[in-house]
Amino acid sequence: MVENRTEQHAAWMRLALVEARAALATGDVPVGAVILDASGAVIGRGHNERELHQDPTLHAEVVAIRAAAAATGDWHLTGCTLVVTLEPCVMCAGAILAARLPVVVFGAWDEKAGAVGSVYDVLRDRRLNHRVEVIAGINADEGARLLLDFFEDPARRG
Repeated sequence: MVENRTEQHAAWMRLALVEARAALATGDVPVGAVILDASGAVIGRGHNERELHQDPTLHAEVVAIRAAAAATGDWHLTGCTLVVTLEPCVMCAGAILAARLPVVVFGAWDEKAGAVGSVYDVLRDRRLNHRVEVIAGINADEGARLLLDFFEDPARRG
């Protein structure tokens, strides 16, 4: 059972990695996310669009949450799973809590801005009214490599 669940998370992460690569076309940081309903069907997807739209709130998680809410006609995303290539930040952790997502699967850790265990642990803070099951490190190397390549690209150094 656990192995099947891990395999499922890895398959879902591959979908999120496709989204992350799509962010490169607009010069956005390559982070991608997908939201799956209880049956495992993708109901929302997104990648960073901050550069594309000059909007600091357009992180992959927020884009995917908005898409899932539009697809279901409900902002309560109970029974759904968010899969994202990078540990969510504080803003995204707040959006995850607001959407009542019960499960978050992420890849690479964000030691500078992560809010799901590295810098903060917002999603499992017992003082809040909603806590989230967190599964970390799924396909982490691939997500981290995308980010490292992006930030090491000499073209980005003006």
